[in-house]
Amino acid sequence: MNTAQNFGWQHIARLGLVQACLGAIVVLTTSTLNRIMVVELALPALLPGVLVALHYAVQVTRPRMGHGSDVGGRRTPWIIGGMATLGLGGITAAAGTIWMATQLYAGLAVATLGFLMVGLGVSACGTSLLVLLAKRVPEQRRPGAATMVWMMMIAGFAITAGLAGHWLDPYSPAQLMRVTGTVSLLALGLTVLALRGLEGQAPAPSPVAPAASQALGFWQALHQVWAEPVARRFTIFVFISMLAYSAQDLILEPFAGTVYGYTPGASTQLSGLQHGGVLLGMVLVALAGGLAARYPQHPVLSRLGSLRAWTIGGCLASALALAGLVAGGVLGSAWPLQPTVFALGVANGAFSIGAIGSMMRLASEGRHAREGIRMGLWGAAQAVAFGLGGLVGTGASDLAHWLVASPGLAYAWVFALEAGLFIFSALLALKIGRAAAPSGPAADLDFPSPHLKRVQHAPY
Repeated sequence: MNTAQNFGWQHIARLGLVQACLGAIVVLTTSTLNRIMVVELALPALLPGVLVALHYAVQVTRPRMGHGSDVGGRRTPWIIGGMATLGLGGITAAAGTIWMATQLYAGLAVATLGFLMVGLGVSACGTSLLVLLAKRVPEQRRPGAATMVWMMMIAGFAITAGLAGHWLDPYSPAQLMRVTGTVSLLALGLTVLALRGLEGQAPAPSPVAPAASQALGFWQALHQVWAEPVARRFTIFVFISMLAYSAQDLILEPFAGTVYGYTPGASTQLSGLQHGGVLLGMVLVALAGGLAARYPQHPVLSRLGSLRAWTIGGCLASALALAGLVAGGVLGSAWPLQPTVFALGVANGAFSIGAIGSMMRLASEGRHAREGIRMGLWGAAQAVAFGLGGLVGTGASDLAHWLVASPGLAYAWVFALEAGLFIFSALLALKIGRAAAPSGPAADLDFPSPHLKRVQHAPY
């Protein structure tokens, strides 16, 4: 990577602003419209649940979006186009929600189209943004870059939810359209400003990857990437770990209420405590990476920046915290719930930043000009896992309650299952660092053998 092309913190913050804009529109469609359908329109909660799952399902298109940006050589058009699609999808989903009040099926059809557009917009914008980070952020900045970008996205969630909630009172269909339209237009405008002059021109074709090789069809390119052992194993790792990460979301508060007798307000505060732990875990990884970059020769501090170690350690720590929740299900109020939930949040935050930073590194490891497909493949695995996570968590909880008479023991079995998934994820991450050289068709890689040796033995 040419030093002149590396992104500094100002450039990373500009991409973080784009991620915040993405989060701003997503939170309106997945949270605000969800509440309006259930409360104001008195529709079954299953309806918005299916629409949110649909926006995750359509993100299986992420590899195709990534391939398009690989062929074109520039990510900026895909980020801006994705944000425009996302904003238009948010407006369409809001219009469909309003229409449901008078014509349910027509409004549902429009809302479905809107949620599909939201999923497509997230796929195009989010995938290309991560590829741009992966290609232009130097290794020593990746932990801090991942933390900054994701914290700015969370800030986008929080700020939009707070301001939109203020502007929507008192609720009216016209006010909903004004708020949604304003947020979408502001997000698109800020995205265009943030990206202006950031990426530069498309790079010249690589001498080791001729243009004809880069312009292969999507399915051929996808087959090439899937044949790479590291890319394939990391896809499985992302799916399993994110399934474990998301499966706990919908059962933690019911667990606190059923076993510990928490009120709705107290269980919401418990969820806030967990999110605070997530933020702390993210910051810890960023600070550790900064220390490692500042003292590269120090025998201890230099190892703090290993994203592979944070990924594996975060998975194991998450499994340990979930084992604590298993103990809480067995022992009840005798087990300290709040410290356990906070520890789970810290472990989840450390694991997630380690995994995102690992994505940024591994996206460029392998066949040249396939970064978009790799990132899209991992993004699709994450989206499908998040879409299934709530279903798996709640379904396993219902099954456990049917099989086990004690509610505490039923929840304990579910938390134990999630802990097992995290342990399996840690084992997968450990194997990725020891990946052997590809053989057969996958051995025809478009980079010289010294680079291949570095791919095999380097940590994340």
